[in-house]
Formats: sequence, structure tokens, C-alpha cells
Amino acid sequence: MPWKKRQKILIIDDEEDLCLLIKAHLTRKHYEVHTSYTLSQGLQQVEKLLPDILFLDNNLPDGLGWDLAEKILVQHPNIQVHLISAFNTPPHSNKEVPVVKIWEKPISLKELDNYFH
Repeated sequence: MPWKKRQKILIIDDEEDLCLLIKAHLTRKHYEVHTSYTLSQGLQQVEKLLPDILFLDNNLPDGLGWDLAEKILVQHPNIQVHLISAFNTPPHSNKEVPVVKIWEKPISLKELDNYFH
């Protein structure tokens, strides 16, 4: 069987417990998972890691993550962007930004399994 590159996932979310739970779960599914707890650190990680998949929380201590989704995708169009929010998920108004999915917290591991089978 040929060797297959593991997909890289970056989670930018200030809820450390949620990040660790998702990281542990997706690592068992053979993804390479990285976390960042602030927007500024997360943006640095995007540039350094060039993840295949990005989970981007909206309300972060140093800004609104969703406001930067378009900028991230312009610079890195191959990243699959998944938006996360804990507050009545705000509408994603920019239809030009190809967001893969909007996840409302709490995120269930069963839903992750169904999505990333």
C-alpha cells in the first residue's frame, strides 16, 4: 500500500479544553493536529504549517477570527476553512468566501466522525 501524507489540521480557538479534545480525537484518526489559542498566534501557525484544514473560532481574545477567513483564503486558497462559534452562530455574510462548514459549539465528536469519516 502506498504511503499517504497525513492531512494537517490547525484549530484556532481560545477554549483550550475543546482544542485538546478535538486534537486527541482527530489524532487517533491519523490527522496531524495543531492548536493555537489566539488569533495572532494562529495566523503565524497558518503561515508556518500551511494546514490542509483550518478550524477558526469567531470570538478570540485578540479579535474576530471570521473577519480574517477571506484574507486567509486569498493567501492560501487550498485551505479548507471551517468556522466555529459558541454564540448563536452569526450568519456568514460573504458568500465569496468558500467556507466548508460552520460548526456550532459544543461540537460533538460523533458529528466530527460523520464529517471526517
